[in-house]
Amino acid sequence: MIRVELNVMMAKRNITTGKLAKLVGITPANISILKTGKARAIRFSTLEKICQVLDCQPGDILRYVPESEDFD
Repeated sequence: MIRVELNVMMAKRNITTGKLAKLVGITPANISILKTGKARAIRFSTLEKICQVLDCQPGDILRYVPESEDFD
C-alpha cells in the first residue's frame, strides 16, 4: 500500500490546502483527497508540481507500507 503523507510536508512548509491547490493548479477538494489518502491515482505532472511547490522529493510525501504494517 502507498500512503500519502502530504499533510506532513504541508505542515513543514506552512502552506494551506487552498494555497497549495492554487499553486499546483488543481482544486482544494483534490488536495484534500490526496491528504486523506482517498486518491487512487495521481498524475506524474501533478506530483511533479506538488514537489516543485513544496521543494521536496516524491518520497517525502509518498511512503510504501507493507500490508502487515497497515494497522495504524
